[in-house]
Amino acid sequence: MRGRPGLLFFSGLPGNLQMTFVPVDFLLKEAMKGNYAVGAFNCNNMEIVQAIVRAAEEENAPVIMQASQGAIKYAGIGFITAMAREAAANAKVPVALHLDHGTSFDQVMQCLRNGFSGVMIDGSKHPLEENIALTRQVIAAARPIGVSVEAELGKIGGTEDDITVSEREAMFTDPAEAKYFVEQTGVDSLAVAIGTAHGQYKGEPKLDFERLKKIVSMVDIPIVLHGSSGVPGEAVQEAIALGVRKVNIDTNIREAFVAACRKVLDTDSREIDPRKVLGPAREAAVEVIREKIRIFGSSGKA
Repeated sequence: MRGRPGLLFFSGLPGNLQMTFVPVDFLLKEAMKGNYAVGAFNCNNMEIVQAIVRAAEEENAPVIMQASQGAIKYAGIGFITAMAREAAANAKVPVALHLDHGTSFDQVMQCLRNGFSGVMIDGSKHPLEENIALTRQVIAAARPIGVSVEAELGKIGGTEDDITVSEREAMFTDPAEAKYFVEQTGVDSLAVAIGTAHGQYKGEPKLDFERLKKIVSMVDIPIVLHGSSGVPGEAVQEAIALGVRKVNIDTNIREAFVAACRKVLDTDSREIDPRKVLGPAREAAVEVIREKIRIFGSSGKA
């Protein structure tokens, strides 16, 4: 991947919102060719945005920054977009901006208007046909402006912002349904449920690799692994070898970030300079992200 091919320029946006991001679909197609996965890291504040790009640059890797509903609610889509735009404009590696777990058409449209280069519509809580209909609606809006669409089939356990799925309700993705879903929607990538969960794990997760094999054999699009924080590196690498091309990480970044903040404040409880608290946290996030990029096999792929 030389230079920054496949860049998107949303000329139809207002002047102050025009921006350039690499399409998520381009990054994942390159990953399919190279048999590696691209890391998708959630950004919640400026320091984490900076950490994501710096880690990617140090590893010479393509990277996807993700904004979840919680991040957008916390920072505001204007701030998230502005930070990501600044980071991407000055980055030495390809950077994409992606909506993570969008749950409504209106939210997707908001992200499209703000120049995201990939969106996820999570209709997994709906019956299959409703999920298909919602995904088609999003694709009809996103594809004409070159924005790729990720969907989800099956339910991933745990909590993602305000979306909660109990262990009892968590359902693995059915391979035959995955084939039907992709045929009916033409979606660009698919998040599947094979045993991962959002948030912190109570024990070591066991991934259903046979199910993953079946899904990959029946669909010819990039597969996405959500809830990958806490999954052993060897298991993630096996999933990538079987066809996963996008791996989402959030919790591990939060853990490292907050632990570094606590360490500073435990050392000096009278510290009042946010830079001295958040600076070490940013460094801790960089190291976590670099490690994940190496696990994913995307180092040196920019």
